[in-house]
Amino acid sequence: MNDQRSEAGGQRDEGAPLRDLGRRLLEASYLEGDFVLRSGRRSRFYLDKYLFSTRPDLLRDIAAGIAAKLPAYEPFDLLAGPELGAVAIVTAVSLASGKPFLIVRKDAKGYGTDKAMEGTAEPGQRVVMVEDVVTSGGAALMAAEKLRAADLEVGALICVVDREEGGRDQIEAAGLVLDPLFTATSLGIKRPG
Repeated sequence: MNDQRSEAGGQRDEGAPLRDLGRRLLEASYLEGDFVLRSGRRSRFYLDKYLFSTRPDLLRDIAAGIAAKLPAYEPFDLLAGPELGAVAIVTAVSLASGKPFLIVRKDAKGYGTDKAMEGTAEPGQRVVMVEDVVTSGGAALMAAEKLRAADLEVGALICVVDREEGGRDQIEAAGLVLDPLFTATSLGIKRPG
């Protein structure tokens, strides 16, 4: 039985499943070394999103955690995730929530339909973005700009992990709410610096 109870009074510990997911995410994807991040910054740790987003058990539970946050953003019409890193996650969240999604390309293909976004959207539709790891917020902000250029309303970004390295400030300055499933602090990762 997966009923997490505290020792004091038999109270249900509602945060236990999320803490367990955080522990499993770290076990699967936390690496130490000398890494250059997408932002160009150097870091002593790296969360390899592909090591957590390619494991069905983690992907399923991450999607369920993000899907549980979605009612706070209703009404909205679509999910969206930037390629390549968020594609598996936004797909899983779509399956968990029943909401359709868009994939936002870094660059239009230059062939075929030459689209900046894949999926179906109508001007004025409301979008909640899904992202893997936020550091500076650069990839998410570029995707949000493309969605807004297509006359879509983007108000929130739910990410798996906020590294707490300035991304929140950049994202909120662009008029988006950042709602992480985990932060570097909640995962017990000491931030560089």
